[in-house]
Amino acid sequence: MHCWKTINLKKQYGFDRLFMISALFGIAVFMTAYIGLTIIYATPLSDQYFLFFILALLGIYPLHKLLHFLPLIGCHKSLKFIIRKQMKVCPSISLHINEPVPKIRFLLSLATPFLVLNTVLVTLSVMLPAFSHYFAMLLAYHCALCLTDIIYLRNLARSPKYALIEETETGFEILVPPVMS
Repeated sequence: MHCWKTINLKKQYGFDRLFMISALFGIAVFMTAYIGLTIIYATPLSDQYFLFFILALLGIYPLHKLLHFLPLIGCHKSLKFIIRKQMKVCPSISLHINEPVPKIRFLLSLATPFLVLNTVLVTLSVMLPAFSHYFAMLLAYHCALCLTDIIYLRNLARSPKYALIEETETGFEILVPPVMS
């Protein structure tokens, strides 16, 4: 196996720039979702269940990380969870893989939280239009969380079909088997 490409978003973009792009992406998603839902539904908005909204807001991040884990369930012996503090306050959960994973499985792992949680949030906002503002905020927050996954998906989509993805200290390495003569 040889390394076709290494992807390190923190080195390429920097934490501050990624955070800013993510925040702007979340604001854009909120504006689009909220305006779209208020145009479609004329239902008065309710501020009931604000505590449930706060709990959902706190639960989205761990649920997002859990959904990354589900497609990698067969590799559970090589997975490692690490919890760190970001900006000295916010806990950050990292999922590290100790062995190379097939590209398709890694892409599925990256896309699962985006597809599952966003589908649930959009469906709930349509089913419960009185609380659509809550769901628009949750959707925006989750889309902001998914931005790095989307960037990784974009980079990995251009890689060779039968590549393996390995996580190292320098980022994600795209490994390709040697060409047989």
